Amino acid sequence: MEIYLTYKSELQLSRLLKYLFVSIGLLTVLLFAGFGNFTAILLFPLLMYHFGLGVSGAAISTVISQYIVTFAMILFLNKRVVLLPPKFGELQFGGYLKSGGFLIGRTLAVLLTMTLATSMAARQGPVAMAAHQICFQVWLAVSMLTDALAASSQALIASYLSRNDYGTVRELTQFVLKIGIFTGVSLAVVLGVSFNSLSTFFTKDTEVLKIIATGVLFVSASQPINALAFIFDGLHYGASDFPYAARSMMLVGALSSAFLLYAPAKFGLPGVWSGLTLFMALRMMAGFIRIMSKDSPWWFLHGDFNRAKLAG
Repeated sequence: MEIYLTYKSELQLSRLLKYLFVSIGLLTVLLFAGFGNFTAILLFPLLMYHFGLGVSGAAISTVISQYIVTFAMILFLNKRVVLLPPKFGELQFGGYLKSGGFLIGRTLAVLLTMTLATSMAARQGPVAMAAHQICFQVWLAVSMLTDALAASSQALIASYLSRNDYGTVRELTQFVLKIGIFTGVSLAVVLGVSFNSLSTFFTKDTEVLKIIATGVLFVSASQPINALAFIFDGLHYGASDFPYAARSMMLVGALSSAFLLYAPAKFGLPGVWSGLTLFMALRMMAGFIRIMSKDSPWWFLHGDFNRAKLAG
């Protein structure tokens, strides 16, 4: 558990650095991420089998690879930008803590909900837990592909908003949402067709495979929802709408957690998967409600924003 928590904290830092790198170049992000994954792949057999560490070796390999990527990205950034100003007072910790505090609250809401889902799945027994973990990892890994769209949209929207170029931001927002829907539907189709075959790469246990077969709908059908949920997160960050992103996530997490506390006891593993789907659906709805609001940072998406600017 200690290794797992270390990995989660380090993963958050490396993911934050990847978001920062988007403004420097997506190719750079891809190279560093690929280097980290390649390092982990090399370490997996070495620590798991050669040193006989088993599952702990897999966790240690992942932690080491994330630390390597993190330090490499920090060194690269240090050559391009000033990470630490000459005077400590110029760090402007006030603004950082304000936005960072909201994001910490949001991250805790996500982690607590996901942890609760895992806990409820574990109560269904070892076979059900094994099936859940395979479905969950595929579900999350494929969903994170759209996280790249969120990262790029975040950087572009922040850039154009800083220039008050609302027309470009509106076009970009519409384009990214369309791409998100297309990507989500495409992933849903691909997983729906191939997931049963793909699951045999994870296990040969017939009992586990039977349960996995019932989770195909969860893994595939939720992909459009997941894609839009991640993209809305990127839009929130690009518009510096951190308070809403955090508060809405806390509410979404609370509602989803309440569902997860009771549904698995009656419906078993499908109740856990339904809770996770509800979690992502509520995230998507929260994002949609925000951009449809005329009193939000997205006011310029509604009506003639040029006329609104002149009237103001």
